[in-house]
Amino acid sequence: MPRPILDEAHIHPAIRDRIATHQQAIVAEVQAAVAQHPVLVVGMGMNPFPKKARRALDAAGVAYHYLEYGSYFSQWRRRNALKLWTGWPTLPMVFVRGTLVGGAGDLARLIASGELRRLLA
Repeated sequence: MPRPILDEAHIHPAIRDRIATHQQAIVAEVQAAVAQHPVLVVGMGMNPFPKKARRALDAAGVAYHYLEYGSYFSQWRRRNALKLWTGWPTLPMVFVRGTLVGGAGDLARLIASGELRRLLA
């Protein structure tokens, strides 16, 4: 089922540029890292779930790149742009070969099932 996204025809022309460029730098940085690294974890400080994802990858012997943006008290506006871009509401955001696979729990299931190794093969 496709994710519902507000059709551009329903966005007033005066604000389209603001929407298109909102926090564009963080999105571009993550897009570049997704393209460059087979496994990317995007997280934030003080949140235990990005740490769980990284520990799971370490335990599985899977190399990854990690980007951290602020904490509960900082950079939430920047992180919000990533949530709008991906449609994923929480952190971490784990990407495997350019595909968003979910968060820490989703990653743990991929590791346990062996699917992560198949995606990386």
